[in-house]
Amino acid sequence: MKIAIADDYQSATRTLACFSKLDGHAVTVYTGTLKNANDLPADIGDVEGLVLIQQRVPFTQAHLDRMPALKVIAQTGKNVAHIDLDACTRRGVAVVAAGTGSPFAPAELTWGLILASLRSIPQEVAALRAGQWQSTLGVGLHGKTLGIYAYGKIGSLVAKVGSAFGMKVICWGRGASLEKAKADGFEAAASREALFEQSDVLTLHIPLNRETRGLVTADDLARMKPTALFVNTSRAPLVAAGALEQSLKAGRPGFAAVDVFEDEPVYGAAHPLLKMDNVIATPHLGYVERNTYEMYFGAAFDNLAAFATGKPQNVLNPEALAPK
Repeated sequence: MKIAIADDYQSATRTLACFSKLDGHAVTVYTGTLKNANDLPADIGDVEGLVLIQQRVPFTQAHLDRMPALKVIAQTGKNVAHIDLDACTRRGVAVVAAGTGSPFAPAELTWGLILASLRSIPQEVAALRAGQWQSTLGVGLHGKTLGIYAYGKIGSLVAKVGSAFGMKVICWGRGASLEKAKADGFEAAASREALFEQSDVLTLHIPLNRETRGLVTADDLARMKPTALFVNTSRAPLVAAGALEQSLKAGRPGFAAVDVFEDEPVYGAAHPLLKMDNVIATPHLGYVERNTYEMYFGAAFDNLAAFATGKPQNVLNPEALAPK
């Protein structure tokens, strides 16, 4: 089977142990973005199997029109909201999805961003290389308040590290999330407003869906302290469009650390947050870690291999396989 792997920015998939699961197939790895159907390369028309990495490619009818030989899409992870499933079904293209990543990878990056921001690590590294010595005064964590918005698999890990640092941890989210937080010995914020008002560091760990898009507003951010740090390693559209930039310029919160952007990838530093001195940003590295990749791609490649042998598994649209 001729297989394409889309939007592998670092050409990382060929370095994975699980890549051997595709032995015997003709595999092409595209490092440039394929998110725009008009930019699909000419040689992709005869691809039969396509691997999508998370939600990097919004796969539409226009993509299908440019890929007439496509038979199966293997999604890393289980989220397929970015795929036009109905269009795939009409065209007889099976969408297979299974497997999860590691909650440890994004939790670790969250703490990397928090520490980098409060201790001005990127600035100090740059200053030291430029011949300077101790150009900033850092902020410690002990005794500060850590706000966790959504105490799930990732949020709970972030909370436990904060506790180990001697921080007071307060949480907010849905009922089950708060009950789990309290069962683990953490405090529920008195209200959603109090979460924003009291947190010295506030970090989001909320899945993006119709209900959560734009959940955090400019009014929410304006409640934060001028010394507070807002951290988003989840999804950029959780925050209302332009609200974070507006709030940072107004001085509440005073700082932000982000790993996600509304339209990715971002090239040429073409985003307003990247021009702000009170922002530290990384290029969506939360799940970009070898063990997580092995988990995600291992499951996707297993699904492709099963499909190629005529035994499809984890098919989300079995109607696509029905005889025409």
